[in-house]
Amino acid sequence: MSEDFPGWHGTTIIGVRKGGRVVIAGDGQVTLGQTVIKGTARKVRRLSPGGHEVVAGFAGSTADAFTLLERLEKKLEATPGQLQRASVELAKDWRTDKYLQKLEAMLIVTDGDQLFVITGAGDVLEPEFDVAAIGSGGNYALAAARGMMDTDKDAEQVARDAMQIAADICVYTNGNLTVETLEGRAG
Repeated sequence: MSEDFPGWHGTTIIGVRKGGRVVIAGDGQVTLGQTVIKGTARKVRRLSPGGHEVVAGFAGSTADAFTLLERLEKKLEATPGQLQRASVELAKDWRTDKYLQKLEAMLIVTDGDQLFVITGAGDVLEPEFDVAAIGSGGNYALAAARGMMDTDKDAEQVARDAMQIAADICVYTNGNLTVETLEGRAG
């Protein structure tokens, strides 16, 4: 992150895979420094390139995230139904392209079966315990969700409850959620 950038603390995104479903949830708070600019932002989006639904959540600069989402959509159009391949191609471009290297955001993406975190360091990470979280409240949400995975709660309830815990702890996260769910092909 550049030294003169005021700091993009304002987000928590979580992805939970459980019971044949994947849920991505994100809060709605946008902050600039210590000021809340907006409380109802949508940081979780559905993409449908070539008829294959993908859900993506982003943390970081909104303009940068939209740039990455557009690039991901193009990669998905070039490799229909191949989320992992499209994600790896995006991460490679992100790491090597001088323009993209300056982008300050992270993504969580799913096609209902696979769940990945994509970073500007060239990472495409699949969570080991079926939960991924990013953003300033990400570690709080991750810990809370991991603690609920062995309960009777479904993927959506785990995500919602984990986001509420994160919102209670992280001042850069609110409880105004956007929640998107995809069923797995086997689900």
